[in-house]
Amino acid sequence: MAQAALSTGVLTPENLTISSRSGIGDALKTSGANWTSNNEELVKRSDLVVLSVRPAQFSQIAANLSGKLVVSVMAGISCSEIAAQTHASRIVRGMPNAAAAIRKSFTPWFATKNVSAADRAAVHSFFEACGEPAEVQAESDIDYCAVMTGTGAAFPSLLAEAMITNAIAHGLPPGFAAKAAKGVICNASQLLANPNESSARIVREMIDYGGLTAAALKTMLARGFNEAVSAGFEAALARGLSLA
Repeated sequence: MAQAALSTGVLTPENLTISSRSGIGDALKTSGANWTSNNEELVKRSDLVVLSVRPAQFSQIAANLSGKLVVSVMAGISCSEIAAQTHASRIVRGMPNAAAAIRKSFTPWFATKNVSAADRAAVHSFFEACGEPAEVQAESDIDYCAVMTGTGAAFPSLLAEAMITNAIAHGLPPGFAAKAAKGVICNASQLLANPNESSARIVREMIDYGGLTAAALKTMLARGFNEAVSAGFEAALARGLSLA
């Protein structure tokens, strides 16, 4: 996210300070951004503070963020918990995913009532640097989006692995099987990116056509494809809520 903000001009190096206990990446070392291992120094230098740690590590953060615009990308940690620990009142929760690295993250975000229009514009620009931001009106939507969109490439990769395994079982070389699966997941699925396209329409059209794709889709649905996805989402949602 920091690299995307710098490369798009949303932030300038002199206006970016990074506090990291694990050090700083090579790309940011040469960017001219400020680096510190002291959170108090970061807070003093910043108007907007991004909380980007594992949820389990949040309790270890000791920082008074009163008066700051706080953007959290932690799953499961609510705005009320952030406020209680940091004394912040202007809080945004966002849920980017790993596709931020290629500026393709779909990033839902939620803002508390004290977040101003100017704050919202700043947050939108920050998340827009690494993809497509979308504000939601309920904090519970962010908890769900941590499951649905925060997973990034995990679910498509799981489908690709299933395709590859089956292809190899039918005698295709592993390298070819992987290339073919990626071709479907990464390339053919771009048809769905058309704003006028519908996932439901694509599935229905394939089923109505009655060909070999229809046979596959009908069998997957009959074997509980939707139920398996739903069960996985519910398990992840429960896990996310337990992090608090």
